[in-house]
Amino acid sequence: MTGIPPFRVLRAKPLWIANGVITGVLALLFTVFYVGANIDPVDHMKNLPVGLVNADKGAAVGGKQVNLGAQISESITKSTVSGDEIDWKVMDEKKMKEELGKGKLYGALVVPADFTSSTVALTGSATATTPARPTLTVLTNQSAGSVGSALARTATTQAAESSSLQVGKELNSQSGAGQAKLPAAARVLLADPAAVTVKDGHPLDSHSGLGLTAFYYALVLVVCGMLSANVISGQVDHALGYTHNDMGPLRLHRPLIRATRVQTLAIASALMAGLSLLMGTLVMAGAVGLMGMDASHLPLLWLYSVCAIAVSGIGALALLAVFGTPGMLVVTLVFIGMAVPTANATTPLQALPGFYRFLAEFEPLRQITGGIRGILYYDAQADAGLTRGWLMLAVGLALAAIFGFGVTGWYDRKGLHRIPAETEPEKTAAPA
Repeated sequence: MTGIPPFRVLRAKPLWIANGVITGVLALLFTVFYVGANIDPVDHMKNLPVGLVNADKGAAVGGKQVNLGAQISESITKSTVSGDEIDWKVMDEKKMKEELGKGKLYGALVVPADFTSSTVALTGSATATTPARPTLTVLTNQSAGSVGSALARTATTQAAESSSLQVGKELNSQSGAGQAKLPAAARVLLADPAAVTVKDGHPLDSHSGLGLTAFYYALVLVVCGMLSANVISGQVDHALGYTHNDMGPLRLHRPLIRATRVQTLAIASALMAGLSLLMGTLVMAGAVGLMGMDASHLPLLWLYSVCAIAVSGIGALALLAVFGTPGMLVVTLVFIGMAVPTANATTPLQALPGFYRFLAEFEPLRQITGGIRGILYYDAQADAGLTRGWLMLAVGLALAAIFGFGVTGWYDRKGLHRIPAETEPEKTAAPA
């Protein structure tokens, strides 16, 4: 033993520099990923999918067939006001409901079947009775994400209001001097004939967190896998005798069992796979049973939960095995730092800068969230995110295995064996 005071290590510049660089870079990266992704979603919005339905049957006006709904649809799709922010998907009502029910649309604008006839009727209202007003319907879709739904609602509402004013100008120019015969209320309505109503296009249960329970549930699965990997990695090392295990004031140590890096990773991965059954069960029991989260297809939800935890955990174990102690920082960045902003939950991918959209293509949380959303909100439809979720879980597991076992196998072949912990107490010099 030396007589150097322990606190003297605080004078060591390398200790400050190394930890300062690591913690500083971590703070900067989290700021960039979290704040940078959400600082201006409207400015970054590109091709947000929104449905446009013209159900208008038209009406005969002056011996001609007129369809104001078709004019509105054409005007909206050709408008350059929104640039490429909105991707207007022209479709019928049936297709629109299907797309909303799969989370492929963030909202929709619907022109009703009687729009032309109701609008034209305003020009003939020569009575004091307030004429009936035609309606344009804006549909939202919180199940696809509350922020995306809000952005779509704003865009569709603005489009509907602009269309109403445009139709009003056309009616005024056509009616000409006939306006003087109309009552005051009719003339006011003629200038802005359409009322805009907002409805929920794909209603969710009240216990669905306004469309965010899928994201938070998926986040729990990823965190369980990530944190469990850190625990399991340490406990396997302790069980093999490579590290001490501190339990409060006690330091425990086991006899050394020599194992290659590949064997160690295999043991940890097997443990993770087995414990995922327990964790997946408890996550679902806590969310659905204890907290009352709305959920259906429970056997499928349980299986997907177990697999998501297992794949996330094995992926984290592979990073820990390859990078060692710095691996936990890499795991945190991959599974949390870069994952949360790109999960397509709080902010839609179409409202993220290009770099973040690129990350979303392979970040695990986005894939898992899509699968959970498909189960919870879209009746477990395969093309509502569930197929992609299963496929990306399989790809993630394969990549983790190839990377983890490939690199640790290379370490073993190069003779880069692990140094076991000392099993004997340090000897002290005899007093002079």
